[in-house]
Amino acid sequence: MTNPVETHWSALMRAANCGDEGAYRRLLTELAPAIRAKIRAKAARYGLSGADVEDAVQETLLAIHVKRQTWREDDPIRPWVFAIAGYKIVDQMRRRYRHAEVDISDFTEILPAEAGEDPTTSADMDRVVSRLSGRAGDIVRAIGMEGASVAETSARFGMTEGAVRVALHRGLRKLADLRASMIG
Repeated sequence: MTNPVETHWSALMRAANCGDEGAYRRLLTELAPAIRAKIRAKAARYGLSGADVEDAVQETLLAIHVKRQTWREDDPIRPWVFAIAGYKIVDQMRRRYRHAEVDISDFTEILPAEAGEDPTTSADMDRVVSRLSGRAGDIVRAIGMEGASVAETSARFGMTEGAVRVALHRGLRKLADLRASMIG
């Protein structure tokens, strides 16, 4: 027997893949709480924070958006979605636990003095980030150059934190593309 939620989500994804933006919006809105619950359950086992959970949820939704054409319409959608979510929670754990924290107070005598800031860095960054248009540039500047948090940037621009993360990701991707075109 087919799960009615599964059938509904599959129908929404089929419609979305045919260009129905309303169906796509409904699908993502309905998927988000299910993804969040799945990720939250795994995150609790591994000691990840609520912010880690939200990051993984946003990355999952973004991956679904980018890879939605790879979903095979004859296959159930729930395992496909939850597999993506599983990969994103693993990515989050890798980022979280990649760096060990060491108290450097015992090494202060042998650490070199902090280098002064390169005076050209700020101007160069301003020039590069100015190539980004609209909100993406503002968000990259706020978070990447001014050191604002996602929450502060969200309040500053009247956006949800998720929207700020997506705009930041898109802005950074655009910068990477610009860099690649300048090098290659």
